Amino acid sequence: MVPERPGRLRAVILDLAGTIVDYGSCAPAGVFIEVFKRHGVEITVAEARAPMGAHKRDHIAAVTAMPAVAARWLAAHGAPVTDADIDALYAELIPLQVACLPDFSELIPGALQAIAYFRARGLKVATTTGYNREMTDVVLREMRPQGFEPDAAICVDDVPAGRPEPWMALLAALRLRAYPVSACAKVGDTVPDIAEGLNAGMWTVAVAATGNELGLSLTEASALPAEELQDRTQTARERLSSAGAHYVVDSIADVPGILSHIEARLSAGERP
Repeated sequence: MVPERPGRLRAVILDLAGTIVDYGSCAPAGVFIEVFKRHGVEITVAEARAPMGAHKRDHIAAVTAMPAVAARWLAAHGAPVTDADIDALYAELIPLQVACLPDFSELIPGALQAIAYFRARGLKVATTTGYNREMTDVVLREMRPQGFEPDAAICVDDVPAGRPEPWMALLAALRLRAYPVSACAKVGDTVPDIAEGLNAGMWTVAVAATGNELGLSLTEASALPAEELQDRTQTARERLSSAGAHYVVDSIADVPGILSHIEARLSAGERP
């Protein structure tokens, strides 16, 4: 077989919530707050969002490990949180998350145009997500009438472990037959997204304004004074850059402009 032409990208692997659907990644955050509340423990939006991007059970475990949350749990229950408690929280979260997803699966502005651009360049398009298969299938179902269905859709149920481990991104590349992995770009809105891509040996592009790091719906973001929005977006950009993202942009609409830069670096022999 003739080797692939150096410098050519093969695939783009996209996160779901906060990256291509659900502006602000609002569906997951709200459900985490609700499920803890049902167990007598109040958590803040910041606490709910901090581990975003991970497997949802891992996410719950990370929240319960926060000293402030652990103290509130102890006060409410008279004992530290256990693995059985985490399992119970996760079991309750699943139907809550599934039920709300249809209301939070609208494509982010510019997503369809960006995906069309990827495909016009001959790139395959896959998705990876911290959602389980049931949740993922709801989002896929809601995206189809809006004009998008990925070439492969990987979720945490498909792999031994979710983010920050690389297996979802690597399985996506396998399903797409996209190689070498250095010719794949992983796009996401969370620190675990970036870790997933880096650990897989891929180029990473972070989106700052539409995702978890800013954590505002389009309506909320539009209502902010311009200077405040700019400052908060810059903070999000800096956090994602510090996580090691090769590129940080505001939204999926900006990703097409990055691809030629990645291919230039590939052509020069650079690897992620």
